[in-house]
Amino acid sequence: MKVAIIMGSASDKDVMAPAWETLEEFGIPFEKKVLSAHRNPGPLADYVRAARDNGFDIIIAGAGGAAHLPGVIAAYTTLPVIGVPVKSKALNGLDSLLSIVQMPSGIPVATMAIDGAKNAALMAVTILALGNPTLTERIEEFRRKQSEKILNTTI
Repeated sequence: MKVAIIMGSASDKDVMAPAWETLEEFGIPFEKKVLSAHRNPGPLADYVRAARDNGFDIIIAGAGGAAHLPGVIAAYTTLPVIGVPVKSKALNGLDSLLSIVQMPSGIPVATMAIDGAKNAALMAVTILALGNPTLTERIEEFRRKQSEKILNTTI
């Protein structure tokens, strides 16, 4: 059980940090990489093609602007790919969101909200929990605590 977190640029680090922080919270092993779909497509393809053999079960990919990274990754693997559109200066992340969500039929990418790295990690945990009763209990407990926090809020 392992998750790859791939960013298109080191500048995406702050947006993607909640993904690895959440995976750490659940005790899920992960690896972080910066690989660009446009600037180093060869090394990206090599990494993704070898992901399953290297023990990865899911890939979380964050990218801004043209945001082709999650789709390119999905073209090279049948592992689940979760895309995180990163907020851009030009169009506030709408460009990133539309790029990731508009994948052609047959090459799916689960797409989160703009800057939604935490939810990407929670989706990964939920997928991994399908075959892991202990992890299922942990995600259920996370949701119970989240609910209790709201119910105990006073204004």
